[in-house]
Amino acid sequence: MKWVYKLQRFMIGRYGPDELYKFLFKLYISLFIINLFFNFRILNILELLVIFIMFYRFFSKKIYTRRKENDKYLELRSRFLKPFNNLKRNYKDRDYFVYKKCSKCKTTLKLPLPSRRGIQQVKCPKCKHRMKFLCLRQEKVEVIKQNKRK
Repeated sequence: MKWVYKLQRFMIGRYGPDELYKFLFKLYISLFIINLFFNFRILNILELLVIFIMFYRFFSKKIYTRRKENDKYLELRSRFLKPFNNLKRNYKDRDYFVYKKCSKCKTTLKLPLPSRRGIQQVKCPKCKHRMKFLCLRQEKVEVIKQNKRK
């Protein structure tokens, strides 16, 4: 049990794992599996580079710098995944809601399915702009505001 306390003492003040570390680990595993089949020299170098970066970040005492790197990674990841999250949300709610963007203020509106088919008119709760949209399903119409951050 003494080695556990030594390890704990060693890790005091170190950065440790975060989301970027987890991504790098998954990248390393992917490169390793690809390298098992194709065995390219460049993949070996990339694997070593990824492992070096992982351990450097894990044992680093520059917590502020590592946190900034992680924040940049999270920002890039969210920017990349946002359209896919919207597709997932739209598919999940397809039986109850329609999502449309206001043409004036770009706010996303979550609209319950209308009571009749055809062209419907909706008023944006944020900018009060009236817009039309085509709906092919039948339910009740009501505008629900969804907050959007800029």
